[in-house]
Amino acid sequence: MKKIVSVVLSLVLFPVAALASNNISDDFRDHYTAASNLSAYNKDINTLIGLNDFHTGQATSFPGFDIGATFGGVKVGSDNDISSEDYLIAPFITAETMVPVINTTVAIRGSAGNGFESIGVGLKYNYNVLQLFDVTLAGFYDRASTDWYTTDHFSFSAVASASLLIFTPYLGVGYDYGDMSTRDIAPKRSTSDEAARWTAGVRVTPFPFLYVFGAYTQTASNAGFQAGIGFNL
Repeated sequence: MKKIVSVVLSLVLFPVAALASNNISDDFRDHYTAASNLSAYNKDINTLIGLNDFHTGQATSFPGFDIGATFGGVKVGSDNDISSEDYLIAPFITAETMVPVINTTVAIRGSAGNGFESIGVGLKYNYNVLQLFDVTLAGFYDRASTDWYTTDHFSFSAVASASLLIFTPYLGVGYDYGDMSTRDIAPKRSTSDEAARWTAGVRVTPFPFLYVFGAYTQTASNAGFQAGIGFNL
């Protein structure tokens, strides 16, 4: 599965991911020490993954599907003394479809670029109000890694959106929790951290089945952005 993710991301998002001058894995190796604030670093990684929880409050219909490619970045928190870059940047691909029996959307997402790999799965439940407003609740589990650490990430979110012609503005809140453990690097350490996030964005559908979107996310210690493109059938 990770090989498939790697190939797709290389073809679709490599030019954008190249904006990051430092490889995430190499940057961690070069600046990690016993005195490093691993907790602050973990919170930034949690946000980088959690950004991908949603890009609308709308649901995917059965037997349709939603496939997208996103590019996200997190401004490194002031307490993160491991990252030398101003932003942690990683591309993701996402795919989801509705399971009609349980009226629930199953979603998968993954990243394999810039020295960072992640694969995750989640469930989403949608409520439609007056054919105009949508609210979606979601939960995800992700397993992410570089050459020097692994992390188990859990996220929960709620997002509301409104359909206005080709525009779908949305507002969302989320919660990220991650267990990070270093590997093959001394000293070996681990940390568990959590944080809430708030997101505002807009999705635009210029042509049937094709959409683009952009969003801004804020947490107590960092900020993030997202841009993406996808197909919804």
